[in-house]
Amino acid sequence: MKGLKFIIDGNWAHFKKPETNNNPLTHDFITKTALIGLIGAVLGKERDEMRPLFPQLSEDLLYGVQIINTVKKESWGFTMRKAVNLLEKAPKHLEFLKSPKYLVAVTLCDARSEKLFNDFVEALKNSEARYTPVLGLHNCPANLKFQSEGEFSEKRNGLFKAKCAVSRKHTLNTQETRQFRIGFERIPTFQNDDFWNLPDRYVEVIYPSENREITATGDYYKYSDGECWWLI
Repeated sequence: MKGLKFIIDGNWAHFKKPETNNNPLTHDFITKTALIGLIGAVLGKERDEMRPLFPQLSEDLLYGVQIINTVKKESWGFTMRKAVNLLEKAPKHLEFLKSPKYLVAVTLCDARSEKLFNDFVEALKNSEARYTPVLGLHNCPANLKFQSEGEFSEKRNGLFKAKCAVSRKHTLNTQETRQFRIGFERIPTFQNDDFWNLPDRYVEVIYPSENREITATGDYYKYSDGECWWLI
């Protein structure tokens, strides 16, 4: 399957956890649905154009994330106007990721989205973007850097080493993971044409940070350069 790897970084990021509406918390890394929005920005897709593309790309693309930096968070306070009454203000705190940096892998698993995938690859190669790509919020601009283009091949139930997030269903070498921080998340993988992340399409993952490597057993994908990834 066609694939690519690229770097995403920025000063700040916020990938909202929907269960934290009053004082929103953030996921530790860019989610699949946030990545699809970023792809739309790079390609210059308007909101109405993205409506059918969110479910399409949720199905047609698989992605994986490697957290390069240490996960650091800060909470910032804002005074926001309420949508039901613009004259009424309310204080709110948002949690932000500080200096996030990710290596992201993406593969195309359905030819229906091949043109979108190819256009995105070319835009990355040429350092082009129609709209400013962001890390969750519009005041968190993202820097994108193309790394490589290649092929992913699927492997079944094998032992592999990886620096990316893996499923909670994978079996980890627990002796190895005692030496560094392991995180747990429940992340969205599908957004419908009403821009709603479907609750039944959330996936539980385990991930290392600081560019650490884990040993796991289960299904995975192997990239052209020999690296192993779990893609969702």
